[in-house]
Amino acid sequence: MVYTIIVHLRASSLENAEKLSAKLIEAAAVYRQDPLKFAIVERFLNEDSQKYHLENPYWATFDPYVVPLLSHPIHENLTRWEELEVPVRNQDSAPEV
Repeated sequence: MVYTIIVHLRASSLENAEKLSAKLIEAAAVYRQDPLKFAIVERFLNEDSQKYHLENPYWATFDPYVVPLLSHPIHENLTRWEELEVPVRNQDSAPEV
C-alpha cells in the first residue's frame, strides 16, 4: 500500500518561520534520494477552484519558467486523486467506545 501524508505547518512568528524553513531544508537533505526530483502538491475544492488558480497572474510566469527546466513534460508525471469522505483515526484520536 502506498499512501501520502501532507502536513500543513504555520509558524508562530516570522522568526520561527525562518527557523522552520531552515529545519525543513535540512530534513529534505537527509531524506531526499534523488536531487533531481521535486513534488508539487495542490488541493482543490472543485474544478472552479483549479480554474481560478490557473488564471492567477503568477501562473503565467511559473509555467513558462519551469517547463524548459524539466526532463519530461509535466503531463507525463501528473496524477489526480479524488478524495474519499471517510473518517480516519490517527494516533491522537480518542479510542472508540
